[in-house]
Amino acid sequence: MNHVTSCYIHIPFCNSICSYCDFCKVFYNKKMVNDYLHMLSLEIEERYKNEELSTLYIGGGTPSCLSIKELVLLFSILKKFKIKKNAEITFECNIENITEEKLKLLKENGVNRLSIGVQTFHTKYLKYLNRNHTKKEIYEKIRLAKKMGFNNINIDLMYGFQGETLKEVLEDVQCFFQLDILHLSIYSLILEPHTFLSVQKEIEIDEELEANMYFHIRELLIHHGYEHYEVSNFAKKGYASKHNLTYWNNENYYGFGVSASGYVNNIRYDHTRSVTHYNRGDFSLLEDTLDRNHIIENEFMLGFRKIKGISKKAFYQKYKIRLENIAIVQKLLDSNKLKQNDTHIFINPKYIYVMNEILIQLISSKEGIE
Repeated sequence: MNHVTSCYIHIPFCNSICSYCDFCKVFYNKKMVNDYLHMLSLEIEERYKNEELSTLYIGGGTPSCLSIKELVLLFSILKKFKIKKNAEITFECNIENITEEKLKLLKENGVNRLSIGVQTFHTKYLKYLNRNHTKKEIYEKIRLAKKMGFNNINIDLMYGFQGETLKEVLEDVQCFFQLDILHLSIYSLILEPHTFLSVQKEIEIDEELEANMYFHIRELLIHHGYEHYEVSNFAKKGYASKHNLTYWNNENYYGFGVSASGYVNNIRYDHTRSVTHYNRGDFSLLEDTLDRNHIIENEFMLGFRKIKGISKKAFYQKYKIRLENIAIVQKLLDSNKLKQNDTHIFINPKYIYVMNEILIQLISSKEGIE
C-alpha cells in the first residue's frame, strides 16, 4: 500500500469566465456553493483515510471568489485532514478577489503559499483573455500579500497571444522581476476546444516564434537566478512547488471535488465534470487500476517533464529494473534526445520545447518496457 501525503481540492466557481479556460468551472452561485461545500465535506469523510498530509492545494476555478463566510466553512471542512506542521498549503487567487480580510483568513488557516493568476501585465491582452484586473492592481495586491506575511508566492503568466511580439513577452517577464516573487509558472496559450477563443476561430501563433519566446524567457529567468525545474516552472532555490512535484514524481495523492483526479494504490480516478451531478453525490466518473507497464509509462510522462529528469536510483528502487536498460530509453539516449549523468536521465535541453514528441515515443514504443 502506497502512503498518500498530498491532496488537491477543486473549487469550480468563478465570477467571470476567461476566454482561454477549459478547466471545470461555473459562474458563482450562492446556493450552489453551499450545496457543493456540503458534498465536498461528505466526499472527504467517505474517502480520506486519515493519512498525514505534507501538501494541500486548493485550486479551481477561483477559490478566492468565495465569500468570507464560505471560506470559513471551507476551512472548517479541511480541518478533517491531519496536516504536518511544516506542510505546504497553497491557495489559488485572482487579483480582483484579494483583500486584506481574505488574506488574514487564509493566514489564520495555515495557508503559506499563494498561486496568483496574473497571465499578463499588458492591458490589451488582459482584455483579450477576459481578465478583470489592471497592471496597477497586480502590483498593489501582491504588495499587500507580501505585507500580510505571504513570502512564498507563485504567479501564472501566459505568452503566445495572436499579435504578441517577443518584446512584449519579455516586458511581462521584466514586470515579474520587479515584483520580486519566488516562483513563476509560464505557459503558452493553447486554444482548447469549446473555449471562447476557440469558438471565435482564433488561430495559434507561428510555432517557431512561440519556441523562440520560450527559449528567451528561459534564458532570462535563469540569468536572474531562477532554477528551471519543470518544463513550465521556475523557482528560486528552495521554492519549487512541493505539491506539483508529487505529480511529477508519480506519487500518490487525493483529489476531492468536481473534476478532481487522484492516484491512490495504483488506482487513477477522475471525478465528474458536472457540478450538478457532484452536488447529487455522483462523484466518480472513471476509476482505472493501472498495471505495472502503465505505472512506468506514467513515470515517463510525468518524470521527464522535470528538467533534471528521472532519478536512476529511485526508479530502480520502485521497479527493480534499470532505467538505462529499457530498450526505448537506450534508443533515445543513442539518438541524443535523452541524456544522462551519474544520477539522472533527462530530456536533452535543446529538445525540451518538443518534449511531447519524445514522451509519445517513450510510451508508444513497440519494444515494450520490460
